[in-house]
Amino acid sequence: MVRIEREQITFGPKNHFFGYIGHVGTVPWSQSGRYIVALRTDFVDRMPDPDDIAEIILLDTQDSYEIRVVDATRGWNVQQGTMLYWNPRDPENQFFFNDRDPDTGKVFCVLYDIAEGRRVREYRFEDTPVGNGGVTFDGRHFAGINYARMARLRLVTGYPGAWDWTEGMAAPDDDGVFLVDVATGEKELMVSFRELAEAVRRARPEIDSMPLFINHTLWSRTGERLFFFARANFGRPGRLNASFTIARDGTDLRQQETHIGGHPEWDAGSRMIGSIARRQAVYDVDSQKVVNLIGDSELFPDPEGDIALSPDLEWLANGYKQNGELHYVIHNRRTGMTYRAGGYDLFGRVSGNLRCDPAPRWNRAGDTLLLPGMTRDGTRQMFILRLPGA
Repeated sequence: MVRIEREQITFGPKNHFFGYIGHVGTVPWSQSGRYIVALRTDFVDRMPDPDDIAEIILLDTQDSYEIRVVDATRGWNVQQGTMLYWNPRDPENQFFFNDRDPDTGKVFCVLYDIAEGRRVREYRFEDTPVGNGGVTFDGRHFAGINYARMARLRLVTGYPGAWDWTEGMAAPDDDGVFLVDVATGEKELMVSFRELAEAVRRARPEIDSMPLFINHTLWSRTGERLFFFARANFGRPGRLNASFTIARDGTDLRQQETHIGGHPEWDAGSRMIGSIARRQAVYDVDSQKVVNLIGDSELFPDPEGDIALSPDLEWLANGYKQNGELHYVIHNRRTGMTYRAGGYDLFGRVSGNLRCDPAPRWNRAGDTLLLPGMTRDGTRQMFILRLPGA
C-alpha cells in the first residue's frame, strides 16, 4: 500500500466546504473540471439560524482556485451543506442547491445557471415545502424531502427553524419522499411516512409513538429505484434504522431483509456497497443477498465510514475516523492497487452536530478526491487528494 498526501485549496478566516458525501452523482466538479462548487460561511461552531446565510461559490481550478461568489442560501447546515448537485442535463453550467424563504421559512430547491448568472428555476411548494435530496443520473427528477422535519428529529441533517407542516405527527400521510419533475416542476408523493410505519409495524408495534424521518435518499445509477433509511429515536433507546428501496414510479416498496450499514453507495445495477457484519460488502437489493466482500478488516478498518465509488466504478474510497483524525483508503476493485492517506487532525470536531466527517468526493475523471478537513485556526477547509499520475 502506498501513502499519498492531500493538498489544501481553501484557507481561512472564512470556512469553505462542499457538504454531502460524494456518492451517487454528487460530483463537486463541473463537466470540464474547471469549477468546483462549494459553500463559504463565517462560522462552523454552531448550527445556522434561519437568517444565517451561506455564500455559494465557484473555485476556478485553472486560476489557483480563485473564488467567485455566485449566490447565497438560507437552506444549509454544517454537516450536509445545501445538497449541491450539478445538473446532469447541463453539468457545465447548472447546479441545484436548497434555500428557504426568509419570510415564510419554507424550504425549496433552486436551479442556478452560471452562463446566465441567475436562478433559472425555483421549486417551491406551498403545501409541502421540500428540498433536494438527490438528483437522478438522467437529470429528470430529484427526490424531495422535508428538511424542517429532519432538523426537528435529527438536528444534524436538517435546516433548523424551517417551516414544518408535520409537527406533532409521528407518521403523516402527506409527507415522506416526493418525486419532483425537473422540467415541469410537478411533484408527487412516492411513499408516505404512514406507509413506512405500516411496513415496520409487525416488527415494531410501538411505531405510532416513534416520529419517523428519512435520511440518505440515494438514486441507483440507472435511476430505476431509490434507496433510503427510515429512522426514528436517533440518540435514544429503541432506535429504528430500517433500509428501504422503491421504484421511481412509487411501486415496489421493499424493506431490505439485511440492513446495509454505514453510508451505503450504489454499485452497478441492483447492487449496493455498505457495511454488513463489520465488512465492506456488496449487496443485491433484488435478491437481498450479500454477493461479494471487498477486502478484509485490515484493508478497511471501518466499513461504516463514508464511501464513494469513482464514476467508472473501479476505485472505492473509504474515509473513517480514528483517534480524532481522518483517514482514507482508496482501493481499486479491478487491480487491487490501494493507497492510504490520513492522520489529519480534526481538532475536536469528531462527533455531534458540528462534526467534520471524512466525506470523500470523486472528480469526473476518477483520479482526484475532494476532502473536507479542520485546520488549526478552527476553520473548515477543502483539500485535494490526487492519485499518482493524475
